[in-house]
Amino acid sequence: MIGEYGVRPAELLAGHGVHKVFTSMFLHGGVLHILFNMWYLWIFGDNVEGFFGHERYLLLYLGWGATAALIHSILDRSMIPAIGASGAISGVLGAYMVLYPWAKVYSAIVLLYFVRIVAVPAVLFLGSWFLLQAISASLTWMTGAATGVAYWAHIGGFLAGAVTTLVARRFRRE
Repeated sequence: MIGEYGVRPAELLAGHGVHKVFTSMFLHGGVLHILFNMWYLWIFGDNVEGFFGHERYLLLYLGWGATAALIHSILDRSMIPAIGASGAISGVLGAYMVLYPWAKVYSAIVLLYFVRIVAVPAVLFLGSWFLLQAISASLTWMTGAATGVAYWAHIGGFLAGAVTTLVARRFRRE
């Protein structure tokens, strides 16, 4: 199924398998992959949906996922299929950071055997997440290492979500 419905960057850039941009969003590489995606969607998605409304949110979610697949394809250009909703969910994260930068996000800090739950502003939590994606993408791009993670899709989706939300918020005020 992954080979049949996942996005292959080189094919997409050649204009083939465009429908796979959408089918790939509904495939995942295992239980943890889908659980983490759904956890982030559950934490951040409802507030973003509340801002945009149900129908517009669905269209934007799919658009952020498509943008993520395109950015990943441009920067990867391989025949390895990419799957998952991470790019679209990254769009949700970018939108959330624009809309609610100072909302508290609870996070676990783990040091050896000690675990502490802390509340941090969304801008710090999501900004750190984005920075980690950028560092990881840069390192894998420079070394050519294959990690199986589409970091550029995360970055592209996040930026697409942030930019469209900035634009939408500006027009909403006028």
